Amino acid sequence: MTPAVFPGLDPATYTPHALHASERMWPETNCYVDLWIEVLATLGAAPEAMLGFTLTQDFEGDQMTFFKVPLEDLEDLYGIRVTELAIFDSVEAHVAAQIARGRLCLVEMDSYFLPDTRGVGYRQEHGKTTVAINRLDLEGRTMDYFHNGGFFRVEGEDVDGLFQHHLPEGSLPFLPYTEFAKFPAALPSQEHQRETARRLLMRHFARRPDANPIAAFAEVFPNQVEAIAERPFGYFHTYAFNTLRQFGANFELLASHLAWLSPSQFEDAAAHALKISETAKTVQFQLARAVTRKKFDPLRSALDPAAEAWDKLIEELGKTLA
Repeated sequence: MTPAVFPGLDPATYTPHALHASERMWPETNCYVDLWIEVLATLGAAPEAMLGFTLTQDFEGDQMTFFKVPLEDLEDLYGIRVTELAIFDSVEAHVAAQIARGRLCLVEMDSYFLPDTRGVGYRQEHGKTTVAINRLDLEGRTMDYFHNGGFFRVEGEDVDGLFQHHLPEGSLPFLPYTEFAKFPAALPSQEHQRETARRLLMRHFARRPDANPIAAFAEVFPNQVEAIAERPFGYFHTYAFNTLRQFGANFELLASHLAWLSPSQFEDAAAHALKISETAKTVQFQLARAVTRKKFDPLRSALDPAAEAWDKLIEELGKTLA
C-alpha cells in the first residue's frame, strides 16, 4: 500500500471543514490558507485558532496582501514546524521520502494540471498554486492532495504534467518552492490553542497597518479598474482575486476567528469584519458591470462602507483587547 501522511483519507468521501461551507460569502480564500484549514482539521486541530494574523492585511499599492498564516504561529498554536525543503533531486523523490517519514510537503504546482480547478484553470491556463501532497503513487500515476477548500486525486497525464515528465529528454525542469511540515507527537490541548490564539491576536493587533488599507485601496480603485477595462475580459478575474477577494475573504475569516474566541466578547468587532467582507462581495459585482459598461464613477464611493467598518473594527478591538 502506498504510504500516506493521513492513511485513512479518501477524496471520494472527504468532507471539507465548515470554514469552506458553500453558504459562506467566500467559500474559498487563497490556496495557502485554504489548504492549512483542511490540513489542521484533518489533524484534529482548530483551524479557527490561526486566523488572528488576518488583522495585518494591508494595501500594497497594487494589490491587497496575499494573506498567509505565519509559520511561527503554526508552531506556537499547534507545535507544527514548517520549513523550506531543498530540492536537489527530482521533486517526487523528495516528496516520497518525506511522506515515508510522516511529513506533509507543500509544493508550488501548475494549476493547468489540477483537475479540481476545472472551469477556472484546468487545461485552460498556467497558474502558480500550492498543494499539500498526502499520498503519491508514481508507479500508478496517482496523487492525493489538499488544495483550496478540499481534498482531491489527480491521475495519469496530469501527474506527468505536474512533475514535468512531459518535458523533452535533456530539458532542465523548473524546481518549485517547496515546504514540508513536521507534526508533533501529540497536539497541544484545545485550551492551549485558545489561550495562544488570544495572545497572538493581541500581537497581530499591534502589527496592524498604520493607516486604513481599504481607504488607501479606494483611492486608486477606479483608476485601476479603468485600466483593466482595456485588457481582455479574463483579466478582470485575476484583478478581482488579488484585490476584492483577498480582503473580502480575509475579513470573513477574521470574523470567524473572533466568534470562535468569544462570540459575546467580540460580537461587535466580528460584525464590522463581516461588513467589510459583504462590501467586497457587493463591489465585485459592481466591478464586473463597470468593466462591461465602461462606467467607473460609481466605484469612487463603493468601498466607503468597508473603509468605515475597518475603522470601527479597529476601534472596537482596541477597547476589547485593552
